[in-house]
Amino acid sequence: MAKPVVEIKGLSKIFQRDSFAVTALERIDLTIEEGEFLCLMGPSGSGKTTLLNIIAGIDRPTEGELHVLGEDIALLTEDRLAAWRNVHVGFVFQSFNLIPVLTAYENVELPLLLTKLSAKERRDHVLTALKLVGLEDRVDHYPRQLSGGQEQRTAIARAIVTDPTLLMADEPTGDLDARSADEILDILTSLNRDFKKTIILVTHDPRAAHHATVVRHLEKGQLLPLTP
Repeated sequence: MAKPVVEIKGLSKIFQRDSFAVTALERIDLTIEEGEFLCLMGPSGSGKTTLLNIIAGIDRPTEGELHVLGEDIALLTEDRLAAWRNVHVGFVFQSFNLIPVLTAYENVELPLLLTKLSAKERRDHVLTALKLVGLEDRVDHYPRQLSGGQEQRTAIARAIVTDPTLLMADEPTGDLDARSADEILDILTSLNRDFKKTIILVTHDPRAAHHATVVRHLEKGQLLPLTP
């Protein structure tokens, strides 16, 4: 049986806005198994991105239990948390977040500059990641020379170049046309199916649900029960 990589019990997140308290997540219970492709769906403001950020160690819960890869990451210092993220988490955003003055190769190489890999090892990793997303012929292209779909594929290559344990994708198809969106979802499916990557995808796009192995819905900060 697959082992759980994320275990959440009674997790809540409350944001303080001046004198008001806003509950973004309310007593969430969630287990994510190794090799799972989880799709978190729900309307804007339902808490999807907040939950994703907490699992990724970008934000911290207000209360509840959170264990990721067996570690209570809510207890880690900021420095240790940053080091943990560099090893274990790859992140894909809606807005690509590529650096315009760097080529596709250089953008993908960025996370590896924090490692002890040699230049040759970094090159091997970068070219492998770009080949996995079908961009081996675009290594020297700048973001302005790429289509939106190619930019997002570059961003996925950057997210997987360190071979992270968890791949987090926050609305990765939100700025793409239907064809490019399908290409991105196919790549994520391949990474999950062929390379056993554990993927957590946040989206409001129902097409994405067909690519996931598990679909959960959030509504007003609450995780709805699994439907049969």
